[in-house]
Amino acid sequence: MTSWTDDTFGSRMRQVFATWFARGRYSNLSIPVAVMAAVLLIGITEVSYQAQSRALDQLILQGQARLRMIHAFQRLSAAESGKRGYLLIQDKIYLQPYLRAAEDVIHDLDEIDKLDADSDDPAIVKMQKNIRDSMEDKLSEMREVMRLHDEGHRERAMDMVRSGIGREMMQTLGDEVQRVMTHRNRHIAEGLDEVRDVFLLGRIGVITMTSLSTIILMALIVTSRRFEKEGERQRVALREERDRLEQEVNDRMTDLRELTLHLQSAREDERARLARELHDELGALLTSAKLNVTFMKPKVNAGLPELMPKLNQLVESLNAGIALKRRIIEDLTPSSLRTLGLVPALEILCSERAQSCEIDIVHQLVKVSLSAERQLTVYRFVQEALTNMAKYSRAKRAMVLMSIEDGRVRVEVWDNGQGFDASKLPTGSHGLRGMRFRLEALGGKMTIASSPDEGTRLSAWVPLSESGLPGAGQAAKGSAGIR
Repeated sequence: MTSWTDDTFGSRMRQVFATWFARGRYSNLSIPVAVMAAVLLIGITEVSYQAQSRALDQLILQGQARLRMIHAFQRLSAAESGKRGYLLIQDKIYLQPYLRAAEDVIHDLDEIDKLDADSDDPAIVKMQKNIRDSMEDKLSEMREVMRLHDEGHRERAMDMVRSGIGREMMQTLGDEVQRVMTHRNRHIAEGLDEVRDVFLLGRIGVITMTSLSTIILMALIVTSRRFEKEGERQRVALREERDRLEQEVNDRMTDLRELTLHLQSAREDERARLARELHDELGALLTSAKLNVTFMKPKVNAGLPELMPKLNQLVESLNAGIALKRRIIEDLTPSSLRTLGLVPALEILCSERAQSCEIDIVHQLVKVSLSAERQLTVYRFVQEALTNMAKYSRAKRAMVLMSIEDGRVRVEVWDNGQGFDASKLPTGSHGLRGMRFRLEALGGKMTIASSPDEGTRLSAWVPLSESGLPGAGQAAKGSAGIR
């Protein structure tokens, strides 16, 4: 029955501790319990140390008093034997123990009194006083015998020895010493038992505190592992959430690239349509009007010569309209890019902007092989850069560079104008932002390097092929599908 109860209780306690640990209810108590355990262990250790110190001090004192008593009794016995030998043999060598005994015995008794000064045992004090009196009486008896002998009364001295007084005194003294030794031995045994009890208390305290520390350590280990598992679970969740967000961002960026390509394509198609209509419809009207005016000039000159200035002014207006139509068409869709290629189109663009803005534009252009869409993007980049320069920079000199670098086309437009803070694009500067996104949609990038009064450098990198464009095939397919 007892075994079953113990096993059941142990199983229930293990279940309670397992549930307690699993639910983490100990987590808020671990540190206070650990502090209390440490304080209790220190208290138990200190109390045990103090008790052991007191018990050991008493044992040391009892042991020293016991040794002093044995030494004094041995000296006194040696003095008695030396006295008898001297009286019988008359050899002064037997006087040495007697001569040393008086001083040594009194010294030992004084030391014993000092050792018992703090004793709370009145019996031992009384016994020790009786022994002192007995030893002093014995010393007095020996001094009396030796005095009689030295004064020439040897027979009287021998009679005192033969009377047995000294033997009886030594017998009585021996009994008293034996009682004191027994009493002190009992104190020593009690002190040893106390020391054992203190050691046992310290052992129990250490075992208890060690067990409690082990439980706390197990709790901390379980807590640490639980926190590690929770941290790992959160890290996995964060990684999954980050991957999901990154995938969502990539999907959105892919959609934006596709939309950008579609919008740019639609914009360029609309520009091309407008350019064709301007070229076909408006061009035909202006050309027809100019031909009619040219046909009318001889007749007007013959019949109404005073109208010739007006007619010439009309011809100039028509020529200006035709030139404006041609310039608008070139801005909408550069025919030079389509007919001559990228490098000549950029050279023409630089030359026209240099004339219209009255600044020096230097160009260094390397021939590159790009698709029509990428050529148009590079052309629009240079066009946008020169347009911004003409509007805002107040530059006197500019440079357009195009080269091939690491499988990419690098295009730079630099001017020595007033510059601006590149980290803070002006509000409404959608041209540069749109151009940046247009380049990124093709797998390229654009950088702006500028600071006040130090000019501006716009740089663009465009891949030579669509292999460097993330999702290029999907973007093209999506764009084609949208169009």
